[in-house]
Amino acid sequence: MIKINRMMHTGLVISNLAKSKAFYEGLLGFAPNPARPNFDFEGVWYDIGQNQVHLMVVPNPYENLQRPTHGGRDTHIAFSVDDVEPIRAELEKAGIPYSMSLSGRAAVFCRDPDGNALEFSAVK
Repeated sequence: MIKINRMMHTGLVISNLAKSKAFYEGLLGFAPNPARPNFDFEGVWYDIGQNQVHLMVVPNPYENLQRPTHGGRDTHIAFSVDDVEPIRAELEKAGIPYSMSLSGRAAVFCRDPDGNALEFSAVK
């Protein structure tokens, strides 16, 4: 059996660093981690508690993929939040489409500018 200590980061493929930074930093309030290594492609690292999100500007193999309408039925990254209502309000204010959890949980799903699905869940 393979022993795993913790999840370290999630890498997301993006096409436009400026547009993605506006979403992740402007809307979500993430702060870049300048201590992360540089690679031979553009990108940015964000610390989320003891985990990280790594945005990578690389050719997108999913560009022409037909994605499910609801992000909860797609590959997604989930974030713990205290309350989903402020998330809904910010998404509406920004004009970003979202959907609520189909199971009835207190969770909101949306997509970033490249179609990566994000979940914001108030379920403890």
